[in-house]
Formats: sequence, C-alpha cells, structure tokens
Amino acid sequence: MHPSIHAQTHPDKAAIIIAETGEAISYAAMDDASNRAAQLFRKYGLAHDDVVAFMLDNSPHYFSLAWGAQRAGLRYVCISSRLTQDETDYILENSGAKMLIASASLAPAAQQLTSAIQCFSMGGAIPGWPQIEDELAAVPATRIADERAGVDMLYSSGTTGRPKGVRVPLPEDPAIDTPGSLATLSSRAFGINAGSVYLSPAPLYHAAPLRWSMTIHRLGGTVVLMQKFDPEAALGMIERYRCNVAQFVPTHFVRMLKLPAETRARFDLSSMACAVHASAPCPIPVKQAMIDWWGPVLYEYYAGSEGNGMTFATSADWLAHKGTVGRSLMGNVHIVGEDNETVLPIGEEGSVFFESELAFEYHGDAEKTASSRNAKGWTTLGDVGRLDEDGFLYLTDRKSFMIISGGVNIYPQEIENHLITHPKVADVAVIGGPHEDMGEEVIAVIQLTDMADATDAFRDEITAFAREKLSGVKLPRRIDFMEALPRHDTGKLYKRLLRDRYWEKARS
Repeated sequence: MHPSIHAQTHPDKAAIIIAETGEAISYAAMDDASNRAAQLFRKYGLAHDDVVAFMLDNSPHYFSLAWGAQRAGLRYVCISSRLTQDETDYILENSGAKMLIASASLAPAAQQLTSAIQCFSMGGAIPGWPQIEDELAAVPATRIADERAGVDMLYSSGTTGRPKGVRVPLPEDPAIDTPGSLATLSSRAFGINAGSVYLSPAPLYHAAPLRWSMTIHRLGGTVVLMQKFDPEAALGMIERYRCNVAQFVPTHFVRMLKLPAETRARFDLSSMACAVHASAPCPIPVKQAMIDWWGPVLYEYYAGSEGNGMTFATSADWLAHKGTVGRSLMGNVHIVGEDNETVLPIGEEGSVFFESELAFEYHGDAEKTASSRNAKGWTTLGDVGRLDEDGFLYLTDRKSFMIISGGVNIYPQEIENHLITHPKVADVAVIGGPHEDMGEEVIAVIQLTDMADATDAFRDEITAFAREKLSGVKLPRRIDFMEALPRHDTGKLYKRLLRDRYWEKARS
C-alpha cells in the first residue's frame, strides 16, 4: 500500500496530527504536498538514485518531503540536528547529496556548512538560501511522469565514531506502492493497521521513528507527531488522541516512570494496545515496572538501520525470558567467537551475527563494510550477546563499549541497568577510563534528579547500592556527576564523547 492510495479512498482522513496543537493534515493534503516535492526534485535535476538530504525539526513537512523523494526514486538522507558542522558536511559529501533542505531554526548550524550543493530553508529564512515553500508553490501538485520507488539512506548517530551511511539497493520492483517488509512485519507481528493511531515521540531523522511513521502511512493509520518528547506530555497525548500504538526507547520509559505517582495516575492510558520499544536493551526492573503499569502491551525488537535482521518479543515472551530482546523474526541469529567464525554453544557470550540475504553496505567505507561481515556472509551490528535454549537473544553490550580491566572483560550495560534504578539517578553512563596498573577502570558518570545530591556521601551511597547486585570487578572505581549527559534525542548516548574526555586528559 501507499499513502497515495489512501488519498483516493479516504482523502479527508488525518495522516498526521501535530500533538501539541491538534493541527491535522489529511491524506489528500499530504499526497498533494509530496507530489509537489517530487516535481521540485525533478525541476532541480534530481533523477532516479540521486540523493537529497533533510536537516529538519519534527514537522508534518518532513513526511511530504520524504514521500516526495520516495515516489521520485531518490535516496533521502535524514541528518540529525545535533551533529557538528564537520559531521554534517561529512554526511553531505559522503552520501553524494545534491540538495539540502534545512529548518530555519537550525540557521546558525546550517550557515556554517561548507558543502557546495543546492540548499533551501524551510519554516523561515536562512540568509542566502531560497525558501522551499516558495519553490513548492511554483510547481504543480500532479504526479511526475517517471515515478519510481526510492529508499532512505540513513546514517548512524555517530555515538561510537564517524556516522556510517547505510546504503541498500533500490527496490527491485519500481512501483511506489509495493508493500515494504516493515509494513508486512508490523501488520503481522504488531497488529498495526488502518485503525492505528501512532504516537511518534522521537526525532524523525532517526531510523525507527521515520520508518515506523511511514509504515503507518502505508497502512492508512494516523501519526500523532510530537515536536519534542516530554514524559508528562506524552502521557497526555495518549489520552487526548486515544493512541493505540507508540514507539519508545528505554530512556523514555525511565523518564515516565520517574514522574510522581500522582502524575502518572492522572492519565487514562487504556487505549494503548502496542507500545513498541527498541534502540537499546531495556533494564529488567524498568520493563517490569512498565508492564506492571501499562499491562502486557510492550513489544520489543532488536534491529538496525542496516536491515540485516530482526528479533521480536511480546510481553509474554519477555516475562518468561526476562532480559531478552526476542527471537528471530527476520534472519537467523548466530553467536560467534573472537574469530568471527566459530559458532558458540548455547548460553555463551559472543558477537551477534544475522544470517540473511538482505544486503547493505556502509557507503564509501569498504573497511567498515568488510568488518561487518564474516566468511560465511553473515553480518553484525557490533553487539555482543547470547542465546538461550529456546532461541531467545540477550544482548550484553556493544563490543566497542567493552571495558578491559586487568585482563577482565566488563560490559557497562549491566552496571548502567542497575544504577539507573536508584531513585536519585536520572541518567547514567559507564565507561572505561585510563588506569596505570589495570589498563582501564570502571567510571560511572551520573546525572542526578537533583544536583544538590552530588556529594561524597552520595558516592558512598551509590557504591553501596552497586554492591547489592554487582560483583566486585564491576563496581565503579570512580563516580563523577554531570548536569546532563550527552544523549541524542533518540535516546542514544554519545559515549565516545565522555570516554574521549578522560583519555585526552590522561594524555595531556
């Protein structure tokens, strides 16, 4: 299916609702806007397999542009507004983008870019840039003659290094209304359909919110788009719009759970039938608390922008296998050893590989592409985990985050999952810092709900709290406090930024 079909059968149905204002955009209006976008891309010479880039705030125009690129056979790159000028220029150059459309609110960052491509502003003026609204008004809202299915080309958030662009082949079937694999999976596994009212609380430049929102449009549902996540506001949106599907990351759950009990009890959340979460494994106490609160409506999956595989777990699956991210839904899962070849026995930890025919490459980086594969052709996202006897996958951490202290491998995720449950802890990152004798030491960097608690006495308290669940080798040897951790809007943590601070200080 495709939103253009729903524009014919249900032209007045809301495709998008702006959560904060209630403004609704119909399928007919979104279809017209996407046709204008496709016409504009052709006017400026963008042909099949060319690249257009968006650096935009959450707005309904995001979907018009994305659907316009999709029906024009383009690759559309969605750039985080949190990246540095250097990282954004790198993405524009690496992707081969021929056009950039940026929100006027991002003018200070946009004007620093050095890439010599056609640039447009949206939602206001950026000095020296034409405004895209004027350009769109000058082209017809009719379909272009050479429609062909395009595809996203998304970049990692750069949490462990340079952003990596995931390039997949254009769909073999050029028809724009061919059902995508995510539409089929979401309908079958998550029960999403034309009656779905989907709350999207995260930035659309991230893979999951963009792809799931566009999948809702393929199936004829309604996307309730939050311009920015706020835990209390999200609960209010579920009640106000009777949302029955939503997508979250564990950080969202933590922030909602830390609201006062009387605040949480104020909202009617009975419409919620499917709360999808991914991006990072959810701490067991956090997920248990969410199921206790919302009921068995949590659905978890593990996958990446690469699209090489996917696991899936219902609430019932998780309750029977606490800590799992599910069983394979797409691509067979293998746990392999340090040689990236030897399949390890059930229960042993190793690198997680998917066996799948779905192809991808990291654009312009043959070395990164090669490092994601083994001799059997299996591919990995760089995560470490184990399988149980029932085939359920449990993630330990990202391999790049592993701490080696005195020759012992320590994965921060387990430590973080425990520390975040302390009532005074708002956010936490555990990293490896330099240590003269041990090579690395475990450092906990904590964001408190009240910075007045950033005392030596609390360091002792959190150390005692850690001892309740963690072995001695996993105890933080150093505890530091920050007013706000460098966390991406999608919930991902820029650990490399934290880690670099400690290692650069040691080298200076």
